[in-house]
Amino acid sequence: MREGELLWEPSAAAKERAHMTGYMRGLGRGFETYDELWRWSVDDLEGFWGSLWDYCEVQASRPYELVLGNHEMPGAEWFRGAELSYAEHVFRMAAEDRPAIVHASELRELSELSWDDLREQVGRIATGLRRLGVERGDRVVAYMPNAPETVAAFLACASIGAIWSSASPEFGAPTVIDRFRQIEPKVLLAVDGYRFGGKDFDRRDRVRELERAIPSLERTVLLRYLGEGGDWDEVFSGDGELSFEQLPFDHPLWVLYSSGTTGLPKAIVQGQGGILLEHLKKSRLHLDLSPEDRFFWFTTTGWMMWNFLVGGLLAGSTIVLYDGQPDPTAMWRFAAEAGVSCFGTSAGFIAACMKAWVEPPELPTLRSIGSTGSPLPVEGFEWVYEHVKRDVWLFSTSGGTDLCTAFVGGTPLLPVCAGELQGRCLGANVEAWDEEGRSLIGEVGELVITEPMPSMPLFLWNDPDGERYRSSYFDVYPGVWRHGDWIKITPSGGAVIYGRSDSTINRQGVRMGTSEIYSAVEALPEVIDSLVIDVQRADGEGWMPLFVVLRDDVPLHDELRSRIAHRVREHCSPRHVPDEVVQIEEVPRTLSGKKLEVPLKKILMGADPDAVASRDSLANPEALDFFTELAGRIVSPTR
Repeated sequence: MREGELLWEPSAAAKERAHMTGYMRGLGRGFETYDELWRWSVDDLEGFWGSLWDYCEVQASRPYELVLGNHEMPGAEWFRGAELSYAEHVFRMAAEDRPAIVHASELRELSELSWDDLREQVGRIATGLRRLGVERGDRVVAYMPNAPETVAAFLACASIGAIWSSASPEFGAPTVIDRFRQIEPKVLLAVDGYRFGGKDFDRRDRVRELERAIPSLERTVLLRYLGEGGDWDEVFSGDGELSFEQLPFDHPLWVLYSSGTTGLPKAIVQGQGGILLEHLKKSRLHLDLSPEDRFFWFTTTGWMMWNFLVGGLLAGSTIVLYDGQPDPTAMWRFAAEAGVSCFGTSAGFIAACMKAWVEPPELPTLRSIGSTGSPLPVEGFEWVYEHVKRDVWLFSTSGGTDLCTAFVGGTPLLPVCAGELQGRCLGANVEAWDEEGRSLIGEVGELVITEPMPSMPLFLWNDPDGERYRSSYFDVYPGVWRHGDWIKITPSGGAVIYGRSDSTINRQGVRMGTSEIYSAVEALPEVIDSLVIDVQRADGEGWMPLFVVLRDDVPLHDELRSRIAHRVREHCSPRHVPDEVVQIEEVPRTLSGKKLEVPLKKILMGADPDAVASRDSLANPEALDFFTELAGRIVSPTR
């Protein structure tokens, strides 16, 4: 199969039923193609986002004065004067005859939670949080699994105007502390433990470690999930009338984290109104979700896809949660049992299915499959259509934590071509730029966004002058968002993503700064220096080797490899345990002392060493030889 080969087209009936078609006709502008609609959406930002507000019937207790005030990035001002509630819009979509949540885990059987039960839980938690002194603007953090209680707790915070932030209980304490301590939370919600791969993990000691390390905490509420004790039911007991605080459009909704290569993870603050509009757009128009759908994405609470999944409630859809190990065979069986209609996963999961020769069961309710986290290669597309379902809409999608959405991805009106993302999303003026800021078609360039979007960060926490915000996204092209991915825009309007253009490690959608991995590994007395690189092979499977420089006379034996893996697992996350540990003599460094991460990644992906790394700019050019020789021995070129 070749890149760009046509694999699937929506039927005329499917196009007619699509929300996108109804929206496009309702505009009355005579648009006949998606490309015409997209072009208008980025040329007339006020017209597009204002029409989306009307189409989705956004309710505001105080109307907006204008759609877009200041147009500059960063600092664009959206829907000035509007006051509303994200949580209120979720419950506007409640349906008595359908569940709000379908869920299962390695500890719980497949179950349903009605909209009434969800509302009751949210009301009780909101009342309990208020009793604990939580008010508008206070931070509530969760060390919780992908369970209904976590969704209810988030919606309770949103209803109050408290600011939510979450991390998966699989994350090590130092990683969680580096994130949560920045935002000075008042309340910690946590679980006693969880089960993964059939093994139980008690987290009570880690919870106590978090309490000791975060001085702002006034109270911890523990959910009995593993069965080892907790006070959740006592704190959140009794009746609770659910009310919705009316909040400014730019009032913070949550804090997400995106790691760079240096310093603490960026604490990204996104607004109630911006996320509401963006997720209404994505769930209704791009994912084409309706109340009849059951929307699933495999995720943990430490990944933005969890927040995105909860956004499916804004379309009235039933969201489907799973907490546990993503076994390639079991997950398809779970999808069949749960009646999933949209199955969201990652390129890594599809690669694992291919490697394990998985044959999924019949999936009569399945109509779409989404893939994100890393680029889905041609082979992944081929496998889905040959082994999962012939008549299915497969959309590869790419975006980021930084906006909590996709910029490029699924569109129900367009065909699916092998290895390609269908199109640029509405309101997202995505281009591929060269080093001089020239837009490219049919060539690989930096992924940039040239116009503001409502879900762009309001600010980064503890960045009062905005310097880190600007340096993170606007340092290369002033006034234009540079995301850090390589992208090619095809002549037909599709796109191909080629991975990160910086050295942040993205494993199954969870981004971890290399500095966090180095901090964990180099704390071992045997390790002097280290270098980690995430390489994507042509078959879509990732390979993340860790190169270590050891003290004199210290061999790299199995016991040390095991301790290195354990250290990364406990202090970073299980997803970032290296696939291989390799001993080297020196880490190649620039004259200024920086580790040569991006050029080495390119070399190991098949690039010409002389074209990507100037030896004259290296402090130790001879250290490059090992990686040049290694690249010659492995077969891992990208497309």
